[in-house]
Amino acid sequence: MEPLEVQGPLIIGVGIDLVSVKRIEALAGRYGKRFLERVYSPGELAEAPAGPRRRAEHLAARFAVKEAAFKALGTGRGAGIRWTDVSIGKDPAGGPSLILEGSFRMLARGRGAGGGLVSLSHEAGWAVACVVLVGGEMRE
Repeated sequence: MEPLEVQGPLIIGVGIDLVSVKRIEALAGRYGKRFLERVYSPGELAEAPAGPRRRAEHLAARFAVKEAAFKALGTGRGAGIRWTDVSIGKDPAGGPSLILEGSFRMLARGRGAGGGLVSLSHEAGWAVACVVLVGGEMRE
């Protein structure tokens, strides 16, 4: 039997996370700006909708992305990684785009990751995200 030939990007790691919207709402209510600025990038906070329910869903989905990315890397949030080392921007079509910085970016490069794919959703008080780290050259 012939070995499988890999076409396209190599998968370095996969992570998924599920977060309660109420949990994020409670943390933001209890710790306020301190929590928000520690966990979210300025861009993520600026893009959050104004209404309290929609804002909590937005933040919970991004929290799930961060946790899923840590799982995909295989380190958890240890190894000097900050919450803001992983954030969500928008790709040219307006969809979610994974932004990797700081210690997370260095560790991902060291494992051969060139970037990541992300999917996120929220419904009925829950937010879910899946992150796939793929091999290749990391874009600057």
